[in-house]
Amino acid sequence: MSETPDSPYILSADGENFAARVLENSHQGPVLVNFCSPGATVCTDLSPVLEKVVQQYEGRALLVTIDVDAEPALARRYGVISVPTLKLFRRGEVVVSRHGYQSEQAVRRLLDHYVARESDLALADAVDLYARGEQQAAYEMIAEAVAADHDNPRLPLTLCKLLKHEQRYAEALKVLDSLPDYHAEHPEIRRLHDQLTFFAERDPDQDRASLQAQLSEAPGALEIRRQLVAHHVVSEDYAPALQELGIIFEQSPDFEEGYAARAMRRIFNLLGEEHPLVREYRHYLR
Repeated sequence: MSETPDSPYILSADGENFAARVLENSHQGPVLVNFCSPGATVCTDLSPVLEKVVQQYEGRALLVTIDVDAEPALARRYGVISVPTLKLFRRGEVVVSRHGYQSEQAVRRLLDHYVARESDLALADAVDLYARGEQQAAYEMIAEAVAADHDNPRLPLTLCKLLKHEQRYAEALKVLDSLPDYHAEHPEIRRLHDQLTFFAERDPDQDRASLQAQLSEAPGALEIRRQLVAHHVVSEDYAPALQELGIIFEQSPDFEEGYAARAMRRIFNLLGEEHPLVREYRHYLR
C-alpha cells in the first residue's frame, strides 16, 4: 500500500517509520490509522471513504494506512484482531477505536471531535480571560462559541472543567447530561462525567479518617463506604476505592439500585481497560 501521490495527508507506515508518521504527528493533530488488509473487500470499500474525508480537512488530520499482513507486530501491539480497524491517535495515544466499515458521516464525526475548529480560537481567548480573573466574561464567550458551533466537544468540555475548578460539580454535571449522544460518547467527556459524579457524591464536611473511624464502629454501614469510595476517587486513590466497592458487592449487591456496579464501571473508565486494577476487579461485573 503506497502513499497517495497527490496528497501529503494520506500516508502508509511500517514498523520503522510508525513512530515518526503516527506518534510524532499526533502531537500536531489527530492521526487516523487504518489497520487493514489489501485482500479484504471491506478494507477496499473503506479506503476511498477515509481518503475522501481526510482530504476535506486539508491537513488538519492525517490518514495513515497499516497493512496488517506485512506488519503483524504493529497489529499485535495495538490489539488489532480484525480488519478494518481504525485507531485515532492524539498526543501519542489511542483515543478512539472503531471496527468494521464506517460511513462518511461516521468518519467525519469521529474526526470532528479532535480536529481544530474556528471556535477553538474563541475558546483559547475565553480561557485566557478566565486566567486573568474575568470568569463571567469567559463563560459568556464560551456560551457564544457553543451557540455558533454546536459540534465542537471541546467547548462544553472546557466549560465543565472550569466549573469543576470552582467546585461547581452539580452545574458541570447538568451541562454534561444535557449534551447530545455524539458528544456524551466522547472519551474525555465521559471521563470527566465519571470523575464529576464522585466529586458531587462526596460530602466535603467529612474526611477519610473520620469515615474510617465511623466504619470501624459500624462495618455494615454501606453509605459510609459509599462516601469513602468518593473520597478515595477524588484523591485518585483507586485501589482502596475498588476494595470498598468489592465489600459493598459482597454485603449488598443491590445497594442503591446497583451503586457498586455503576461506580466500578466509572472507575474502570477513569483507569482504562488495560490497568491492572481493572483486570483485578473485572470479575465483579460478570
